[in-house]
Amino acid sequence: MHTPKRLEAALIKLYHAFHTNTLNPEDCTACAIGNILDNYDSWKHLSDAHGSLELSYVGTVHQRLGRRFNGYSPLEILEVEKEFLEACGFETPLCHYNQKPQNPRDKERLFNGLCAVVALLCKLENLPNVMDYSKLFEYEQHEAKYPLEAILN
Repeated sequence: MHTPKRLEAALIKLYHAFHTNTLNPEDCTACAIGNILDNYDSWKHLSDAHGSLELSYVGTVHQRLGRRFNGYSPLEILEVEKEFLEACGFETPLCHYNQKPQNPRDKERLFNGLCAVVALLCKLENLPNVMDYSKLFEYEQHEAKYPLEAILN
């Protein structure tokens, strides 16, 4: 399976952020998209509300011009961020009266958010989810249905 450059780059950045404890859903430079976009916060101007799928005027202009940020369109960026926030337990769009988790930087919560993001990133590439290992446990007549090497390659 060929991994597109933008997916590979995003996965590497998210892996690094998760394992160095620099992933933070409440910081637009350290959330899923903040990390994918090299820890810049300029992407926040693509929408008027963090976690919204509605493009701002600036976002609409960039979308119509076909602009890409590290390979992702403005709508894809908003979709990924919304997926991350919701999988981390936030009610979107973020605002003071919407629900938020008690410990937003809990490692398990962040892992769940990353799993959702990776699934979406793979979907955007029309690829199977790279984190889906369900085939490892499929069997027929008490035998593994797929050899381990076929799944891991």
